[in-house]
Amino acid sequence: MNPANDHHFLLGGQRSGKSRRAEGLAAAWLATPGREAVLIATAFAGDAEMADRIAIHRRDRAERVPGLGTVEEPRDLAGALRAHSQAHRLVVVDCLTLWLTNLLMPLHGPAVDSAGLPALFDDVAAALASAPGPVVLVSNEIGLGLSPLTREARRFVDELGRLHQLVAAACGEVTLMVAGLPVAVKRKSGNP
Repeated sequence: MNPANDHHFLLGGQRSGKSRRAEGLAAAWLATPGREAVLIATAFAGDAEMADRIAIHRRDRAERVPGLGTVEEPRDLAGALRAHSQAHRLVVVDCLTLWLTNLLMPLHGPAVDSAGLPALFDDVAAALASAPGPVVLVSNEIGLGLSPLTREARRFVDELGRLHQLVAAACGEVTLMVAGLPVAVKRKSGNP
């Protein structure tokens, strides 16, 4: 068995159903006795509104998927993947967009420079390749609209696109979520 073939990448716009789909995959995984699931949350509560959003997500997620544990890791995603992936444990990463935001536009501390970002991306890809259990990754597809007006926003869109390509190549399945509906982009066989 190739664990990387069991990795699943969920892309879509805001409120497209990505997180709900990831939770559904976790619930299905947990239906088999002896299995575990953990969510690596990359959000950082930089203000009261975001803290409220995080609290609501925690509460709702606990109701929908009672066995899904949560680990908060806004920056060291590769380390969190290595620490929590096990053959009997599904890892959900929600989400890559916020992780990249924390690296490029941190509320505290310095941003990662252009020279350091490829190494972080490669580290995440290596952690995925060596993960002994399945991983579900969630991210926003933001590259379908107009080109952003600022240099910083254009860089973010470019880097997120690079990250998405790397993650999609490392996953056996890629699904685009549209209005709550899954659209298969890549199936385990590798065929679109």
